[in-house]
Parts: sequence; structure tokens; C-alpha cells
Amino acid sequence: MKYLKPILALALVVFMAIVHLANSTPRGDKPGSATDRSALRLPLIKPKILVKKARRELQLYSNDKLVRTYHIGLGLSPVGDKVRAGDRRTPEGDFYIFTKNDKSAFYLSLGLSYPNAPHAERGLRDGLINRSQYETIMKALKAVRTPPQNTRLGGDIYIHGHGAGSDWTWGCVALENENIRELFDAVSVGTPVVIEP
Repeated sequence: MKYLKPILALALVVFMAIVHLANSTPRGDKPGSATDRSALRLPLIKPKILVKKARRELQLYSNDKLVRTYHIGLGLSPVGDKVRAGDRRTPEGDFYIFTKNDKSAFYLSLGLSYPNAPHAERGLRDGLINRSQYETIMKALKAVRTPPQNTRLGGDIYIHGHGAGSDWTWGCVALENENIRELFDAVSVGTPVVIEP
């Protein structure tokens, strides 16, 4: 009986070590995973990006077929939709890539069309933006251009590099540098992006 506590403690340590090893050991190169280093077949056909925040995944599609899955980091406040500048949340909804920046401070970056129409409508309703700002946002979205990035709704939301090991951004989606390089080369301005909770 006096040995039961030390044995249980040792069993717990061993169990935790096994769990840690299981979670950190690569599970193989499943087709489409970020560890699958087979070359993407470019150009992609009707590329599309789907971000699943809860799973910390960015999925890349070509002609509605999943071709790559990348691990991601999110904003410092990862749960919930972006509401305003400085809330450090990653926005949710439908967007498009409005720019590709190969001189980014975060290695490479793809600009997302935040705020989108639902964010602008909520911002107008809640008094975060005025009617003129709302109309400017809607006009930019209709033309598939850059929406204003400097309202109280916030802006400068990108998919970029510099690491996906944790949630560390101010609302952006972060990838490892080799993954943003591959994604950057595979998509163009106008590519649709859906961000789900």
C-alpha cells in the first residue's frame, strides 16, 4: 500500500510522456497534408481557401478537391468573430485575397478583404462606422478591391508567415514560412477565402 502512490505517480508521468510523443510524432504524409511534400500541380483550377479556426487548419482546394492542409496560428483572442480594431480576433465569414505582398514583414502575405459586408453592416448598426464609411466598404467589395483598412472595425488582416506554433497574431492567420511560400505561389488576387469558427 505504501508503494501505491509512487507507482501511480510514475504511471501518470509515463502516460503523459506517451501522449506527448504520440501528438508530436508525424503521422505520415497523407495526401494533401502540409507534410506531404509532393509538388502542387499548378496552376490550380478555381482555387479556394477554407480556414477552420477551431481545428487550426487552412485547407487549399483546386476545383473543389482538397489538395493541401496546413496547420495555422490565429489571433491572440482566437474564439469569436472580429468586431473592432484591436480585439485581436481572427474574422469569420467570406472574403477574397485583395493583394499579394512579397515584401511583408512576416515573410510573405496575402491580404484578406476584411471588413466584409456582414462586418460593415454590424459596424454601421453598432455605431462603429458611419454611413459614408459603410458605403465606401460596400463599393470596394462590389468592385473586388481593397476595403478601407483604417476604420474602427480594424483591418490589415493577412494570411502570412513567421510560424503557426501558437495563436500570436493581432487577428491574422499565420503559417510556417515554407507553407506560406507554397500557398503564395499557388493562389492569385481574387481567390475566395472562407473562415469558419
